[in-house]
Amino acid sequence: MQFARAIRRLSPFRPHPHLPSKPQLAPPAPISRRYYLLTSFPGSSLSDLSSNEKMLNLKVSVIGSGNWGSAIAKIVAENAADNKDIFESEVRMWVFEELVAGQKLTEIINSQHENVKYLPGIKLPSNIVAVPDLLGAVKDADLLVFNVPHQFLPRICSQLKGNVPATVRAVSCIKGVEVSGEGITIIANYISEELGIYCGALSGANLAPEVAEEKYSETTIAYKVPDPSDVIDARIIRTLFHRSYFHVSVIDDVAGVSLCGALKNIVALASGFVDGMEWGDNAKAAIIRRGLLEMTKFGREFFPESSASTFTEESCGVADVITSCSGGRNHKLGAELIKTRRPIFELEAELLKGQKAQGVTTAQEIYEFLERRGKTQEFPLFTAVYGIIFQGLDSYALPQILEDIEQKL
Repeated sequence: MQFARAIRRLSPFRPHPHLPSKPQLAPPAPISRRYYLLTSFPGSSLSDLSSNEKMLNLKVSVIGSGNWGSAIAKIVAENAADNKDIFESEVRMWVFEELVAGQKLTEIINSQHENVKYLPGIKLPSNIVAVPDLLGAVKDADLLVFNVPHQFLPRICSQLKGNVPATVRAVSCIKGVEVSGEGITIIANYISEELGIYCGALSGANLAPEVAEEKYSETTIAYKVPDPSDVIDARIIRTLFHRSYFHVSVIDDVAGVSLCGALKNIVALASGFVDGMEWGDNAKAAIIRRGLLEMTKFGREFFPESSASTFTEESCGVADVITSCSGGRNHKLGAELIKTRRPIFELEAELLKGQKAQGVTTAQEIYEFLERRGKTQEFPLFTAVYGIIFQGLDSYALPQILEDIEQKL
């Protein structure tokens, strides 16, 4: 009963007694995590802005058109159409051009308003315009939404470099990290460094088909206003992404949100191994709990600016781990790997039909990052996932590996 009362008190669908009816237009200095959390409540909408602060006509472009890219483009286009005093109605979506049944995919999307290859059966808003040329898709954009497999990002950024003004803002929906010999960079920071623009991050328990079908879900956006005078602030960002079926909480922990989105895919592969071996839900719960411990430890050690509460309290953390370990690409791929013992990339090509399971690349990159620092033994679950995929480690050795975790975390 006490738990139920607590949930009712915290529910974002009920007015909060401590929230002002008319929120301030700019956050107080210094910007705090609490300010961003307040934007999760209905009271902090752009409908409260005065008339001279409207009519912004912000142009939004989405870079990427896989199933998650198309689902996000659908949300963004719906909100652009509903807020024409803030956003330009037309939302351009960059599409890697390919032929589907002899017809260009961009032509199919623009004529049928459906991404028949990557998000079949979902009607896309008519104000989405598919563009095959990357520079044409981002021309004159004020806000970029990145949603491509993270291994393709360096090539995309190399094309965009010098063609995107510093005033442009961005949000990354990419769940991965960029690893090099020098170290590890979260995707949002990589975009910022490569293009010279500010970039936030979106991640949550968001299976693309369910979001596209408008089944209720939550997500977390990390967006820390670069300058208090910025036109594009946390409320603008929330207005662009929040829907009745897609609840947005905005915080300022870009590192934590980004790491959650990348590392949870490794845990999802491990949960797939468990299902492939038919060990049941108890074993999967152990994987989830212990995987979450390693995710939090990784954040604390290598990104001290991240907050442990992001991993344990936000949709991008524990909720996304649970969802990803119950379904999704990485879980599916992990299960099939154990059942068939076929090469992982062969399975990926066959099962995902052109899409990528980010966890495979992330597992490899994280392992190599840890190995260079002599840290693999401190992250035994991450290390075991890499070993099972790439080194022929027997998945049935997981119980002993899990037993060791308690002594090393």
